[in-house]
Amino acid sequence: MPDSLRALIFDVDGTLADTERDGHRVAFNRAFDDAGLAWRWDENVYGHLLQVAGGRERLLHYMADALPTWPLDEREALAEQLHRRKTSHYLELVEQGAIAWRPGVVRLLEEARDAGIALAIATTTTRANVLALFEHAGYADLLEAFAAIGTAENSARKKPDPGIYHHVLERLGLPAAECLAIEDSRAGLLAARAAGIPTVVTFNDYTRGEDFEGALRVLPSLVVTGEHLDEASDAAAERFVGLADLRRWWAEAPH
Repeated sequence: MPDSLRALIFDVDGTLADTERDGHRVAFNRAFDDAGLAWRWDENVYGHLLQVAGGRERLLHYMADALPTWPLDEREALAEQLHRRKTSHYLELVEQGAIAWRPGVVRLLEEARDAGIALAIATTTTRANVLALFEHAGYADLLEAFAAIGTAENSARKKPDPGIYHHVLERLGLPAAECLAIEDSRAGLLAARAAGIPTVVTFNDYTRGEDFEGALRVLPSLVVTGEHLDEASDAAAERFVGLADLRRWWAEAPH
């Protein structure tokens, strides 16, 4: 068994911040407006589309039904155009402060950094999106503490493929067993576990109810009641999930 937990690896969309409903979804709809398309992805439709990993891939999946007579190359060209516009709109939303960070995330990042635990990101969103999320929330200094940032540019395949996690582990120079992943979805959990990394899930409104078998813990956020933390004597009290909790759960994982 490894001696200690040495790194935390975070997903971004839905894990660090609630980027999907009020960020990416809104940006997609604005891109559709720009292109003169009558498509509208409401929260329910977008929730179903999130089963497809990757924005461009999500567009192509939707177009298969919306534009069934279009040749594939024309659909791919439109998807590329729409995705570029969507990214531009998303960055504008981030700059405007429309994206809320999830409870307890910044506190945990700061605690891990101060304790000398390596921080890393493993996401299939773009690097520009990651940088904007931190910088426009005033956390640019915190981003500097990350030893590895793996994004869409670093892996040809989307989660649940473990490629992005393999890339991050290589950059960290650590074995999977000495790391802990924080994810919000089944696809993310499968990707991390396929790379051999113990994983804690903090689900959100879109991923609630997914199959998280294999996760060390499944939590609604990083601010939870004692019941979620196995603290029966204070089950109703709410507190932050801290590094001590993660270390305890990590130690339970088969190594």
